[in-house]
Amino acid sequence: MALHKLGKDPESPSGGSPTIYLDDAKNTYLVQGLKVEDQGRLSKMDIPGHETVVEIPRRMVQFFLEVKGDENPDV
Repeated sequence: MALHKLGKDPESPSGGSPTIYLDDAKNTYLVQGLKVEDQGRLSKMDIPGHETVVEIPRRMVQFFLEVKGDENPDV
């Protein structure tokens, strides 16, 4: 597995989260963020027991390759 860190939230107070990764072996993104525990919001989603929901700021979209137009990460 080749895991590439695409970017961390530049406005994170601790500098460590949220973070976006690309797994180029599986062709998937991994998103590190705050676990959503608000039952009001979770009740509006259909989330299987083997999944979870994380929250990232909208500004993090810049790190997804499709938005940047870059298919070969250089990180």
